[in-house]
Amino acid sequence: MAIADLPQHAPLATQSRGDLVESIHYGSLIALGPDGDTVLSRGEPTALFYPRSALKPLMAVAMLRAGVELSDEQLALAAASHSGAQQHQDIASSTLAAAGLHPSTLRNSTDLPYGLNERAAWLEAGHGPTQLAQNCSGKHAAMLATCVVNGWPVESYLDHNHPLPVLIREAVSELTGETLNTISTDGCGTEVFGLTLTGMARAFGRLVSAEPGTAEHRVAGAMRAYPELVAGEGRDVTAIMRAVPGLLAKDGFEGIQMLALDSGAAIALKISDGGDRARMPAAVPALLALGVDASDLDAFNNLAVFGGGNPVGVLRGLSLFA
Repeated sequence: MAIADLPQHAPLATQSRGDLVESIHYGSLIALGPDGDTVLSRGEPTALFYPRSALKPLMAVAMLRAGVELSDEQLALAAASHSGAQQHQDIASSTLAAAGLHPSTLRNSTDLPYGLNERAAWLEAGHGPTQLAQNCSGKHAAMLATCVVNGWPVESYLDHNHPLPVLIREAVSELTGETLNTISTDGCGTEVFGLTLTGMARAFGRLVSAEPGTAEHRVAGAMRAYPELVAGEGRDVTAIMRAVPGLLAKDGFEGIQMLALDSGAAIALKISDGGDRARMPAAVPALLALGVDASDLDAFNNLAVFGGGNPVGVLRGLSLFA
């Protein structure tokens, strides 16, 4: 691919050390207002990218529409990239057990817990990588439960032409307003789709503004009721949902962050090189532009950079949007 064909990302965040800017984080961002109009745009938000785990809430909508019965905790975990705490693994197991299934039916990849503290405790207890510990096990358990309630094959639930992936593609296309022409495989084994940041912001705005009784409303409500299940203790996604009333947040590998407010306003961003540390600071200026109280966001921007154990610089999002 020629340089001219690459997305035209823009600076979203900087890290300083002493008097110098040490690193610049490039990416693209879009913020949509409650009526879907563009409030902020940076970089190239109409370029295709893979939303990775930010797709999980949209997949959960498809599963509810297909008739799966989940508690709010199970639903939040279905939309999660969880840390692999025992609570997370127990809820995934309960989703399987309610469907009469065993963890051996999971087809996601094996891994250690994603959370640093959870991983350390897991290893200290003598455990190795498992499918339940992997951060997508809640989604895969819900996928299997959806197959059981519909009488669909469970062994082939990841296959492209299986009824469940077909329904997921239809729901994702509907919610984003985009056609799924580019399809690959995510790290856990499910399909992942080439979409735009604009389309993903549109979808998250629809989740939070959906009418009661809809699958969209139920997914957004479950995630906001149980932010500790959507990520985990010590994770910024959990922390920011607790800090900002009514906020819906979901991250994804390769520097992806989605956020939506009660009003229906939504933000989607991608850090160009996939780096994770700039994801939340880059989102803060957009949240401020959408009217979020600055005091609720203090912990997510202007993060201290240390030298010799002392703060010597700062990681912050840029506020220069066009």
